[in-house]
Amino acid sequence: MTVVRPDLVAEVSADRSVDHGGVFRHPVRFTRLRLDVGVDDVPRFGEGSAAAAG
Repeated sequence: MTVVRPDLVAEVSADRSVDHGGVFRHPVRFTRLRLDVGVDDVPRFGEGSAAAAG
């Protein structure tokens, strides 16, 4: 079952800061749409290598 149908690729800003209660300290922020990247160019969550920086 597919809950979301991916049509666009978005770039987001995030970090892994977690407080003592296990809650993320900073929200994920939308940066921009990546119209130069197709959905087939991006691995699905849980697939592929670790996230790229930059």
